Amino acid sequence: MHEYSIVQSLIELAENQARDHGASRIDRLEVAIGELSGVETELLARAYETFRDRTLCSQAKLVIHPVPARWQCPHCGSSSKKGAALLCPNCELPLRLEEGEEIILERIELEVA
Repeated sequence: MHEYSIVQSLIELAENQARDHGASRIDRLEVAIGELSGVETELLARAYETFRDRTLCSQAKLVIHPVPARWQCPHCGSSSKKGAALLCPNCELPLRLEEGEEIILERIELEVA
């Protein structure tokens, strides 16, 4: 399960930011997870609950923002609906994946003295 290594990286990144800003604890993490990222959000949330103990994130809420896949024509900018052919309806060129593979730590809320 790579969700465990993702959580470990998220916590390390958040703790580094907290230390850099002189924070005593982390109150909230917000993460964007693309639907094609290969991450199971339920497993990620469970892994977070397991691994946050004895870290600056021990009381921090994890908020996951799912990001739907979005395909777009690199030529005309036209988009395709989910499940449609991955060809531009206007240009008939292959569409490019614009969103949906990301794993991004979007926001950290810190408690600073």
